Amino acid sequence: MSVLDDLKAAYPARYYADFESPCGWYDMWAYSSTDGLPAASALFALTAEQWAAKGGNTGTTSMYVENGRLVDYTPPVVVVPLKTQAASAMVWIQQQANLASAMGQVFTADMKAYVTAIAAIASGADTTSTTLPAQPADVMAASSPAS
Repeated sequence: MSVLDDLKAAYPARYYADFESPCGWYDMWAYSSTDGLPAASALFALTAEQWAAKGGNTGTTSMYVENGRLVDYTPPVVVVPLKTQAASAMVWIQQQANLASAMGQVFTADMKAYVTAIAAIASGADTTSTTLPAQPADVMAASSPAS
């Protein structure tokens, strides 16, 4: 008996998905042995059409098994805390401050207000805001021409 015959005996459907969310995909007949592979009884058998629909061996479709059928997997939305968002916004503010300093310019009044609001959220002093303020369109005040 060949390795392929052993694989076909152990995995008659050839294509399988595990029960993770999203699921992992297996083309069982492509392996060189059954060592370390999950048992067919611990997997969800796929038809050739289901395998092709998910993109075959190179497909990256995210799915999972629900009530005995494959369904599209949508990852849960990761909510980034407002304080973390503000800390990230401070990186952009620092870049703008570095540019302003290097160019001998100063922030506009809108940018100063933005910095104050973001700093308050990032430090935890502002506990009532639910979203970050919008970045100002004008960051640096126009410099006056040299006299």
